[in-house]
Amino acid sequence: MPISAATKTEFYADLAAQLRGLLGDETDPVANAANTAALIFMSLPDLNWAGFYFLRGGELVVGPFQGKPACVRIALGRGVCGTAAAERRTIVVADVHAFPGHIACDAASRSEIVVPLIRENVLIGVLDLDSPLPGRFDDDDRAGIERLAAIYCRQPAG
Repeated sequence: MPISAATKTEFYADLAAQLRGLLGDETDPVANAANTAALIFMSLPDLNWAGFYFLRGGELVVGPFQGKPACVRIALGRGVCGTAAAERRTIVVADVHAFPGHIACDAASRSEIVVPLIRENVLIGVLDLDSPLPGRFDDDDRAGIERLAAIYCRQPAG
């Protein structure tokens, strides 16, 4: 049974409060990414992957995540992650098999949302969530996950 928009709004507000408390004053970006990925993976239903790719030397390199082993490097503009990074916009894909150039790190993934991580107007990477269910992510999820990504980006980088 789908969750109502009001319930999702409340759910994401609660999750955002949990994330702010979890990250606290920690400045290590790897520790914060690891805890963010773990919180998202354990809290959101119907995920099979949740994690980070960080921009390193002009390409995305896998960071802390929860789920099966992942592709290590993704070129900017390639796949959902590379496209979201290159265009600096969130991309929600209801059916990854219909996305041109989709990179299938886990064949079980059917839908995906990727949020660019921007700190002080600089792209630092992306937050990537995959689901084995088609059409798993909607506009309410987009708003909620963008809010979580913004909390991660507001942490001071140590």
